[in-house]
Amino acid sequence: MSPPQGCGEALRSAREQSGLSLQDVSQRLKMPVRVLQALEAGQWNQSGGAVFVRGQLRSYGRLLKLDVEPFLAQSEAVVAPPAVLVSHSHTPRLQYVFESFKRRAVYVVLTLVIATPVWMALRSSADPAPEPAMASLDVVPDASMPAQQGSTSARPSGRAPAAPYVASMAPVPRATTPWLSLSFKGDSWVEVDAPDGRKVEHALLRAGDERRYAAGEVGRIKLGDATAVEVQQAGSTVDLAPYQRANVARFTVSSEGSLAPVGD
Repeated sequence: MSPPQGCGEALRSAREQSGLSLQDVSQRLKMPVRVLQALEAGQWNQSGGAVFVRGQLRSYGRLLKLDVEPFLAQSEAVVAPPAVLVSHSHTPRLQYVFESFKRRAVYVVLTLVIATPVWMALRSSADPAPEPAMASLDVVPDASMPAQQGSTSARPSGRAPAAPYVASMAPVPRATTPWLSLSFKGDSWVEVDAPDGRKVEHALLRAGDERRYAAGEVGRIKLGDATAVEVQQAGSTVDLAPYQRANVARFTVSSEGSLAPVGD
């Protein structure tokens, strides 16, 4: 199907009036010349999904100071969104059984690691020795109370000795955050691959959607409309500008958590 009438001609005319060649525009927008030629020739189906076309047109229009919004309103009916990619990988049964056994073994080991200290603490609590009282460091004991004497003869008869105060140094629990998260403020095509190349997420996500990933689960990410996605790593917002070209962000994620840009 053809794009809205006059869109390609308007782009080409504005570029020629600005005295720019396709190579000049390609260098300024970091966009391949073939993509620019496809936009001007009306071959939008060769430029990717609707999300990519909208981002490319907006970038081209901003450079040429051309209002492309009237054309974008018609692009939904012209360029159909790409089909969702589905992984058809097959896991051998022997490998599946081995991985299942390995997960159970890890679960048992973790249970023992957690349960053993708890059991030892419960066993020690059965000791008849007086348990020291816990007091906050912010509370000062009453000065009118007599200090504990080293001799048992100084204690009043019939009263047990006061237990010593011990300051509690237990750490305050903190809320855990995902290692990497994607929050969508608008519609955007997203491609998330695992470190071994497996497809984790290849789909068009809508505004309000959110994706969370654990450490080591993500190896490469591609965002069709980077302005519509907020990326957070370990609770901090990631600046996508170093990884963005023509409104499309591409970057890799190492096992240590460092991000690096990738080319087309």
